[in-house]
Amino acid sequence: MPDVIPQVKQYILDHHLPGENPANLTLTTPLVSGGILDSLATLDLVAFLEGRFGIELEAHEVDRDRLDTLEKIAELVQGKLARV
Repeated sequence: MPDVIPQVKQYILDHHLPGENPANLTLTTPLVSGGILDSLATLDLVAFLEGRFGIELEAHEVDRDRLDTLEKIAELVQGKLARV
């Protein structure tokens, strides 16, 4: 199973937090509720996750709670990969 967290963290740093110290983006940093990811950025993240990990996220799976932290994103992706 791919190591999800480092890949997602790097994507967020590159695309949504350029210049940010990577240590400031932790497993529990609030991404959506903290204002780092708005609705368009969330859609971009979903497209990245689907393309990078070869998964398909259903509409009911794309919500603030499931995408709010690196930890929750990894759980979602790993759950989808386990079903493939």
